[in-house]
Amino acid sequence: MLVMPIIRNRVRELRDRRGWTQQELADEVGVSRQSINSIECDRYVPGLELALTFARVFRTSTDDIFRLERGK
Repeated sequence: MLVMPIIRNRVRELRDRRGWTQQELADEVGVSRQSINSIECDRYVPGLELALTFARVFRTSTDDIFRLERGK
């Protein structure tokens, strides 16, 4: 049986540390507040360009924000 990997993220944690609302983060990275909500709830995995933008905004590596987990 093939196990599909799952991508988890720390976007909410990093946003909360800065005291930003979802809208403030959305404005920083150039997406909608709804997109931020979907990313934080693991319903949407951002593409490479957006992942790199998060890394720039949070001043950390993409590996520090996103991690690959083994699926069920």
